[in-house]
Order: sequence, then C-alpha cells, then structure tokens
Amino acid sequence: MRTPPNERLTPATAEPADAFSGAPERRCILTRQSRGRDELTRLAVASDGLVLPDVQARAPGRGAWIGVDRPTLEKAIRDGTLKRALAHAFKSGALRVPEDLPERIDRALQKLLLDRLGLELRAGHLLLGSQRIDKAAREGRVTYLFHAADASADGAAKLDQAWRVGTDAEGSGKTGTRLPLDRNALSVAMGRENVVHLALTDEGAGRRVGAIAGRWSAYKGTAIAATGRQSGADPAEPTGLAGTDFVKD
Repeated sequence: MRTPPNERLTPATAEPADAFSGAPERRCILTRQSRGRDELTRLAVASDGLVLPDVQARAPGRGAWIGVDRPTLEKAIRDGTLKRALAHAFKSGALRVPEDLPERIDRALQKLLLDRLGLELRAGHLLLGSQRIDKAAREGRVTYLFHAADASADGAAKLDQAWRVGTDAEGSGKTGTRLPLDRNALSVAMGRENVVHLALTDEGAGRRVGAIAGRWSAYKGTAIAATGRQSGADPAEPTGLAGTDFVKD
C-alpha cells in the first residue's frame, strides 16, 4: 500500500470528510506548508490518470492536497509545477491535469457551500429575512451572520449592529461575512425570493458553513475572516467524480 508523502495513513484519513471542525492537518503539495484540511482542497486521481477535485475528500484511493488561490493554481498548471508536484506525491508520471481544473474546483466549492446551506436550512439552523435575523441577533441567538456579495451597506450594517448588541460585542467592530455569492444565486439555492442575509443559530452549523465559505473565498483570492461567536451558480454536480473509477492503494 502506497501513500503519498502529504497524506498520512491514520484513522483521521479515513474519517467522514464532512468533519470541518477539529480537522487534522495536511500539507499543500505546492507550498509545502501544513494547514488544517478544512483550509485545503484534495485532488484525487482516477484510474485513467485524470486529476479531479475532491472537495469533500471522499473519493477512494490516493489523494494530494492544495492550499493556493485560483491564480496561483492556474500558473502552476501553465508552468508544469502542479504536474511535477503530483508526480512526486503519487510516484507516477502518468497523470493528466485538465486545463479547466481551476474552474472545476471553483464550481465544486460553490456547490459544496450551497448544499451545506440547504442542509442547515432543512435542519432548522438557518434564518432568512432581515426582520427574523434582526430579532434573533438582538436576542443573542445568532452564532454566524452572512451577507450576499451585493447586499447594501446599510442593510448589512443594521444587522451587524443587532448582532453586536445581542452578543455584548458593541464597539468591537464585529461584522457579518460577505459571501462570494449574490442574492440571485442565494435565492435560487434557498428556494426563496430575495435572499440577501443569512444567520446561523447553531454553533456547529455556523462553523461548517464558515469553513466552506472561507475556503472558497480564499481560493477565489478574496479571503474572509471567520466572524462567528467564538470561545475566548450551477447546482449540477461539477466535480466529475460521479461514476469515476479511482486508483486504489
């Protein structure tokens, strides 16, 4: 059984990949820096050598991790750095890196975020609507607050203030997070009209959504800071993983 240098064979490797909190560290094959796996994106190799994004880290077999933004990845593909790093990680040169890999990752991360928001909505952890969010925020029930990319500054500021009041954080400058999605994309994903603001009322749900949103924003080169209460597009399957045979160790 072979395991690339950046992927350790431990019980943590085999755990369900939806665990976005307390995640073990992995090493980026491009920067050689170790970070939590919820900050990185896993690449998997199909049996025919095609390299595909595995944003949920669920594909069987070998994997390699990257933690760079899209422009850096595009450059690494152009100059061959990514293919060399993958060949070193997998001990194989028979790999095919698709030219649209950066776009596949982008769409996969978008879908992952929208799917997670849908799950939290169905679980009753997600609030929509400015009035409902304002009330919950002032009552201290909001753990994470998000705004659409095109939310008005005034609308976002009012909810930010309500959130600070409810969490005894007045004067802290704490604000909600701008998502890399506009109101149209959020409205379609949530099945509601004019979704501009979202609030999470469950700590774990907020961390899950925040981790994915942060990873996608960092990949797009618009890194966002997690602003939740802390202690102390195209919804079709974008990854190309469905029905794919993967190389197994």
